[in-house]
Amino acid sequence: MTAASTNDDANPEGTEEEREECRVLRELRETPEILGLIADWKGAELGLQSRLRRQFPDALVRAAMSLHELRKRAASKFTRSTEMWFDRRGMEQSTAEPVARHKARRFKESVWDLCSGIGGDSIALAEHCQVTAIDLNPASCLRTEWNAEVYGVRDRLQTRCADVLALGELGGLVHIDPDRRVGTEGKASRIENYVPGVPELLDLMSRCRGGAIKVGPASNFGGKFPNTEIELISLSGECKEATVWFGELAGRQPFRATVLPSGETISGHPLDAVAIQAPLGRYLFDPDPAVVRAGLTDLVAQQLGLNRLDGAEEYLTGDNLVSSGFVQTFEVLAELANNEQALRAWLRTSDFGQVEIKCRHIPIQAETLRKRLPLPGNQRGVVIFARIGGKSRIVCARRVASI
Repeated sequence: MTAASTNDDANPEGTEEEREECRVLRELRETPEILGLIADWKGAELGLQSRLRRQFPDALVRAAMSLHELRKRAASKFTRSTEMWFDRRGMEQSTAEPVARHKARRFKESVWDLCSGIGGDSIALAEHCQVTAIDLNPASCLRTEWNAEVYGVRDRLQTRCADVLALGELGGLVHIDPDRRVGTEGKASRIENYVPGVPELLDLMSRCRGGAIKVGPASNFGGKFPNTEIELISLSGECKEATVWFGELAGRQPFRATVLPSGETISGHPLDAVAIQAPLGRYLFDPDPAVVRAGLTDLVAQQLGLNRLDGAEEYLTGDNLVSSGFVQTFEVLAELANNEQALRAWLRTSDFGQVEIKCRHIPIQAETLRKRLPLPGNQRGVVIFARIGGKSRIVCARRVASI
């Protein structure tokens, strides 16, 4: 495929609001000095807006101020965010650059990227493949094209403004990021509320050789997509997405957990392993959320030679340090009854000056509790509420740096 021209007339049925959005976007792109003024401003925002409105139209000022703020917010997702083009929904729903690049490595040759938004996945795919990015909103197509220019992959990407449900020629390999914010204040937690929904996604799977469906990591994906591999992907300790791999791109195991940026990955079935339960040892290990959400805690425990503290608790334990991105490590200093008086008494003689409070299944009002704790020292500590051998306990510990 070759790159398409900018979509001036790609969606003639676009709404008046969408056409106006495209007009303002093009005007903003042709007026880079307004973004320079915003970036260099050192005073109060109200003064900045007053100055800008004396020089530029209101619509352009609003668009520029919004884009400047979104570029700052997107810095945690994209290495070139200061040059990119965003709208709020597109930025929030976009795939973080390291996650998109990780997924893109499975693709080859040519790919359809459906519901492409601002083009986060399209750009990563275009580093390996020829990409056709499809989105219903012409402004999103513009942003995808311009963002592809920022990353130097414009010649391997074309956009089309179209309804993905109306595409009859789909085939080959496909990536799709269904809209998770249709008719809701925040993200939809149920896949049934996605657009396209489950029936359309299953139909897509039947028509294509293979591909990936991006779904929320907390969504109800279990049992919705038969004969697939579901990969839970975390970035810097936060589970970012579940990717449903199907067709020729699916692995042999039903679940996979991948932790970024290290790239460590493990696959299997949640029932393939049963970890031994044991008392608290010298170290407590907290599995990465991707491992937990994939149901592979026991498999990781077996692989690393660790034990579970409780059948209803994901925390692991052992007497030896392990080197793995699959777990965070804590050196155990004390095990206490789940009793605030016992905790306060122990802390009075500790060197903790601030504490991190962790729990998985024991309800704790962490901030309220923290205000009541005596912290006489100057060291960082961790207070972990966990089930151990069927009982609620408190573990006082220190974080151990990765080895």
